[in-house]
Amino acid sequence: MGDPLERQGSDAAAGLESCMKEELGMEIDLPTPPPATSKDGVVATADDWRRALALVVPAVVVLRTTAARAFDTEAAGASYATGFVVDKGRGIILTNRHVVKPGEGGLKRKLFVLILCCYGPVVAEAMFVNREEIPVHPIYRDPVHDFGFFRYDPGAIQFLSYEEIPLAPEAACVGLEIRVVGNDSGEKVSILAGTLARLDRDAPHYKKDGYNDFNTFYMQAASGTKGGSSGSPVIDWQGRAVALNAGSKSSSASAFFLPLERVVRALNFLQNGKDISGGEWKAVTIPRGTLQVTFMHKGFDETRRLGLQSETEQMVRLNSPVGETGMLVVDSVVPGGPAHKKMEPGDVLVRVNGEVLTQFLKLEMILDDSVGRKVELHMERGGTLLTVELESVLVTVDRHEWYAPPLMYTRNDSTGLWIPTPALHPGAQLLVSSYHCNGKSAACHTTELSGALDPLESNLQCTNEDRGDDSTKMQTDDENMEKNIVEALPSGEESNIEKKRRRLEEDSTSERNIFSDGSEHEARDMTLEDTQTLETSTFAYDQRLTTTNASTAEQVIEHTLVMLEKKQSDSQVIRREPPLRRGDSVYLVGLSRSLQATSRKSVVTNPCAAVNIGSADCPRYRATNMEVIELDTDFGSTFSGVLTDERGRVQAIWGSFSTQVKYGSSAEDHQFVRGIPIYAISEVLDKIISGAKGSLLLINGIKRPMPLNRILEAELYPTLLSKARSYGLSDAWVQALAKKDPIRRQVLRVKGCLAGSKAERLLEQNDMLLAINKVPITCFRDIENACQELDKCQGSDGSLNVTVFRQGHEQELVVGTDVRDGNGTTCMVNWCGCVVQDPHPAVRALGFLPEEGHGVYVARWCHGSPVHRYGLYALQWIVEINGKLTPDLETFVDVTKGLEHGEFVRVRTVHLNGKPRVLTLKQDLHYWPTWELRFDPETATWRRSTIKAMDSNVA
Repeated sequence: MGDPLERQGSDAAAGLESCMKEELGMEIDLPTPPPATSKDGVVATADDWRRALALVVPAVVVLRTTAARAFDTEAAGASYATGFVVDKGRGIILTNRHVVKPGEGGLKRKLFVLILCCYGPVVAEAMFVNREEIPVHPIYRDPVHDFGFFRYDPGAIQFLSYEEIPLAPEAACVGLEIRVVGNDSGEKVSILAGTLARLDRDAPHYKKDGYNDFNTFYMQAASGTKGGSSGSPVIDWQGRAVALNAGSKSSSASAFFLPLERVVRALNFLQNGKDISGGEWKAVTIPRGTLQVTFMHKGFDETRRLGLQSETEQMVRLNSPVGETGMLVVDSVVPGGPAHKKMEPGDVLVRVNGEVLTQFLKLEMILDDSVGRKVELHMERGGTLLTVELESVLVTVDRHEWYAPPLMYTRNDSTGLWIPTPALHPGAQLLVSSYHCNGKSAACHTTELSGALDPLESNLQCTNEDRGDDSTKMQTDDENMEKNIVEALPSGEESNIEKKRRRLEEDSTSERNIFSDGSEHEARDMTLEDTQTLETSTFAYDQRLTTTNASTAEQVIEHTLVMLEKKQSDSQVIRREPPLRRGDSVYLVGLSRSLQATSRKSVVTNPCAAVNIGSADCPRYRATNMEVIELDTDFGSTFSGVLTDERGRVQAIWGSFSTQVKYGSSAEDHQFVRGIPIYAISEVLDKIISGAKGSLLLINGIKRPMPLNRILEAELYPTLLSKARSYGLSDAWVQALAKKDPIRRQVLRVKGCLAGSKAERLLEQNDMLLAINKVPITCFRDIENACQELDKCQGSDGSLNVTVFRQGHEQELVVGTDVRDGNGTTCMVNWCGCVVQDPHPAVRALGFLPEEGHGVYVARWCHGSPVHRYGLYALQWIVEINGKLTPDLETFVDVTKGLEHGEFVRVRTVHLNGKPRVLTLKQDLHYWPTWELRFDPETATWRRSTIKAMDSNVA
């Protein structure tokens, strides 16, 4: 395969920022070239080029575009490119189609017209050479070729004198000296020299699944353009644009230029849509005809091999321009189109409407002028002459809506904005539909629309998390979900549902009888499963797995794993048992990837292995201060489940952990599976069931208090006593710790404290924790038990008397503890496309919080948003907006409420590495309104509310 071709738009956000930092001045350092001869024989000198460039450069602009949403073949994102003024009075800028961004066709109007606007949501600005920046709006994107137009307000340019660049497609010829003036590589407005080498190159093929031009020739020159020069004018020595830069092949320094004949035609139509003296833009129709057939220009040598008769070749050569080397051959035919079953790949086109035709341009002219009328084509297929009559139809789909159910977005041709309107009329019913979220099926229930839908307040309900760019988590009403599913099914399927329901009830009944001495917990809807498995696995709740020769443990746990929710939780299955010891036999019972029940016997090799997971490149949850169970058999990560003893009693959850392994500058995620002791789970479960103190949370339809957990917010790791002695720990302490725990024979050391915790300024890295309240401690559970004892003491201030060994000396410290409810993040705000929230524990574990305030942490950002365009990325705090401090989310919301659409905002940030920064960004409330997502414990759902949005009627 050959080298890949490059479109000249650049998507590098960093380059977008850097290219604006330097002066966009013209750098012309031209050695004296040999005299250039134009098409009319006039010799151009270096002075001629300097005069031409002095007129051209002021009319060339840097375009900064942001695709607010993924649309058609293009993804959401920010990029920069080049354009140039072709109509100063009306304010029209010419650039490439892929800069204007793709979209759907025009509104349904008349059969013979195509509305001028056909592109997706895009926000763009143009910057002139004197750094005047103005907003521009797309007005046309050609449905076939790689060109489009932006418009701007000519009155907005106050300090620059410039002229429009005339278009002269007839001036292009082989050997013509040209200059490409554009924003090459995002550095500066550059000027690249070249010579037109070909006028009949095939249209470049950029990528398989994206846009590629067709049915046209391209020009080629060795000018070596790079990213960012899309839409640059290709000028001659008189300052006329003879072509439009579009793509390049970097390995050969070749650049590809689009001819301007169809550009001139489209521009003439646009100029008729607005009077030069002023007034509003009118919706202009630009008829473009097509047979829905793509052609390739093949040389006469190849057409002969396709069966072209020698008499036909002779006739074509005599009636074609001098120097003609080939003919048009059918490359593909669109199924269902006008030429379907009438033309085939390999057909050689001879005449159109009785005229010999060998060039794309003439074919396009005929089709454009014949929209809605018949066109007669003469062609040869394997030496046989065929004649067909086809109708030239519109080249694009005649729809102009962007659907986002239940809303329909329609583009306003005058303003360039997409306006949302309800897709269904008031009173209409939404059909019941089934869909999948994170691998689990859910059902939407039927509702009636009592009025017009608010596009910013509409809620999509789902049973599981949807962690896209908006980081939303929404749930549906579990009581009505099964009922609504049954209502939507035919009677036959409904009976099957009833059978499965009865079967499930029978399974639950039989499960209650497994143990005669078991007592039922009040909480019947608790889930016992590894978190990572829940997110990635799909289990059928009504599937009854039975196996022969299964162990007793497998028969006991089987229903729990299949149904996930243990409706009748038996105290003898989950209870506090003596901890496992080295050498104990256990059974690993779980489900494989094929949902088959599996039971494996193994032996415990280490019942108290400390988990040691390093920090990832991006802060995320990682298990700390935790002991796990290791087995003598490596079962891999193909399945997970529970560890039981021979009596079927659950001893541990066999769960997966994620860690990041670094290889030089790169890192890869790896998973490993270990046993999580059941006592860590049963203690929390007992608190929930017994109604311990805490905020109420709706759990499976029952409001229960979430227990408050008192913890020492420090990350610890164990060190063997033999090694601790080498650090200076006295023999007395070594003997005391060994006596306390002869199995572990270790001491805990401080790896770091969570930023903002009460222990942050007291404990230091590498401190050895020897005792709490004069009682030696050797494991993580000793600290947990000491923290729980504080809650039982009346009048306790929540502090621990800790004995530490620091730099060869023992010290007594009073260290405060922190209380957490386990709810985690309960509120987030989406502003300008970034998700801000309180820093989660994984961020605080890195040990840094800005002094100015740490309540507005940027956790995520969205492609195509203002923060993407201006470089406000994740892993930093917003500490100031327009000079006003934002120490917490409430203050941040109050400040951003006063910001208007299109207003530039000055933002001061502090990065996770402590580096401050000031940047500006332009708020876009039309595509990126400010909204809040807050967790409601009363209903256990996330609720979205709009904070600031632009009125949909505002132009």
